[in-house]
Amino acid sequence: MSQTRDLLLEIGCEELPASFVDAALRALPDLLKKRLSDLRIAHGAIRALGTPRRLAVLVSGVAERQPDLEEEVTGPPVKAAFKDGVPTKAAEAFASKIGGSVADLRRVETPKGEYLVGTRREAGKLASALLPEALAQIATAIPFRKSMRWGAGDYAFGRPIHWIIALFGEDVLDVEIAGAKSGRTTYGHRFLAPGAITITSAAMYVDALRAAHVLVDPEERARVMRERLLEAAASAGGTLIEDDFLIEENLSLVEEPHVIVGGFGNEFLELPERVILAVAKGHQRYFGMRAADGKLLPKYLSVVNTAENPANIRRGNDNVMRARLSDARFFYREDVKIPLADRRTKLAGIVFQKRLGTMLGKAERVERLARELGLLLQLPEPAIMAAASGAHVAKSDLVSLMVGEFPELEGEMGRAYALAQGTGPEVADVIREHYQPKGAQDATPPSDAGALVSIADRLDTIVGCFAIGLTPTGAADPYGLRRACLGILRTVLDRGFDLRLSDAFRAAYDGYGGVSLDLGPGELTDKLGDFFTERLRGLLEAKLPSDAVAAALPVAADRPLDARARATALAGLDADTRARVGEVFKRATNIASGAPAGEPTPPRAEDHASEKAVHDGYLALAAKLVDLRRAGDYAGALREVASFAPLLHRYFLDVYVMTDDIPVRENRLRLMRAISETCATLARLELLGERKEA
Repeated sequence: MSQTRDLLLEIGCEELPASFVDAALRALPDLLKKRLSDLRIAHGAIRALGTPRRLAVLVSGVAERQPDLEEEVTGPPVKAAFKDGVPTKAAEAFASKIGGSVADLRRVETPKGEYLVGTRREAGKLASALLPEALAQIATAIPFRKSMRWGAGDYAFGRPIHWIIALFGEDVLDVEIAGAKSGRTTYGHRFLAPGAITITSAAMYVDALRAAHVLVDPEERARVMRERLLEAAASAGGTLIEDDFLIEENLSLVEEPHVIVGGFGNEFLELPERVILAVAKGHQRYFGMRAADGKLLPKYLSVVNTAENPANIRRGNDNVMRARLSDARFFYREDVKIPLADRRTKLAGIVFQKRLGTMLGKAERVERLARELGLLLQLPEPAIMAAASGAHVAKSDLVSLMVGEFPELEGEMGRAYALAQGTGPEVADVIREHYQPKGAQDATPPSDAGALVSIADRLDTIVGCFAIGLTPTGAADPYGLRRACLGILRTVLDRGFDLRLSDAFRAAYDGYGGVSLDLGPGELTDKLGDFFTERLRGLLEAKLPSDAVAAALPVAADRPLDARARATALAGLDADTRARVGEVFKRATNIASGAPAGEPTPPRAEDHASEKAVHDGYLALAAKLVDLRRAGDYAGALREVASFAPLLHRYFLDVYVMTDDIPVRENRLRLMRAISETCATLARLELLGERKEA
């Protein structure tokens, strides 16, 4: 059994930006895995480690040598390898390439003709001889948004390199990167333990740095950061407002996280909570705290890279925080003086899209479309009125001072200003909710009124962009149309809106009456139907079997809620049952394509019993399906179909449909068509049981 060792590469450099560290740590494992695979060097787990001052990768269980290689290699065709029985240069070159002689080669017959084949044998090399060059190559392949050159050389890296460690077990590998030569010396925390550290083996690297106030493992650093934030919040009399984004943002800014509690004064609590948290988060990357009653405390937590002089750090942070909040308070006081409805006309100065007009035009279309969608869905009048009123001012905060400074507060500030100006919460909430969902993990709007405006806003964008040819490509979706489509579908499904998409597309299209568009409503509806169907497929397949989704969509994609109900009912049949149903209906559907016009007649007395059983079973099934479909009981309908499927299977075993007796054959084809068409009103059953290709 071959021996193994741990492998360590550390590149020490000047402080890297957080985004550089994150990108490098994502890329390093795959870079090293591929290189080791190319070298045929076996290995265990690969860990990417790093801080602003160092990038490292640690690999466990790296084999000390390659395995010996013995492989069959196909060479040139025999007719090219020999001329008049004498080996040509092609044969000699091939033999030399695999380390043998022409006499060692064999002739093998292949579908393409007779070829020469030889065995290439190669003794495995020591990993210690192969790894230095591989590690140097990996360093050059680390992706940085922008690299820099320094000194007299042409080597580019994210920041100037100061030291390198390359250890294979306890042995130093001879690696040179940008003029820096490898050794076993690294350095601790710049402020708390700046001295040199000797790493005697790869296995002790993480522990040695931890002792020098460097938590080089990002997972450990994140865990310690969260623990210290919780402790600091508790010591300050509050509870931490946890935020994974801020954890990630601070993670690559420090080598060891330390937490400082700061404050900004009670006078700033007049600002909406969301504004204070946006100032802390957006500009300073600070965490907020709440009191026991859930109210925001006039305090914050900052993650810093040193425990030295915390009072000085706190004083500076407080000054910056108060200055930022003073600006925000000025913006808020000025903004709240002007009613949102009065701001709306200023939206004419913001271009939505150069061919589709201004944000004012979009606001007018969204307000109209929200009403239309409410009527299509037959929602209660109060919900439709709240949606229309909210839509009327939903975009007005875009021209406020606060949103100009903090774009991420759009909707939040509109709601805050509306409430401050006396608008009822059912309308004010629409302003915030219509931006939901903001991403795949964000919740959809919690009210019908907010959902109507959310759908209308996204649908207006999608319809307008598609109508002028701005459709997403494989590489680009600058208007976020895929995300907007998913937002609509998620909202429709979450709210239980039985919306017919084609009707919604036409309603949105009508809103562009004064705009020159490239597509007519029919062509646009077809394109959008395909676009929405594919997004709906992905949403449903995340929770339901792909064959059930594939069978439901062709008959119900225009009504997403109905499509989900059908797919869910299909998924209620176990996989084996779906496969059996799919098999017999695929055969019936294929046969039915050749059926002549007309209805099937009852079988003759002399016909096989299976033929009578299927005919009678079909009549009974068709009668039951009428009532079950009318009641929307897809599960019950599909259970009836599943019970009928064995009769059809038996029929195909006992009866030859394509008999030479033409009248009999045509009647049997009509029966297959009747069965197929009747059951196709539920789903494309012939697609059941088909496995989705990877």
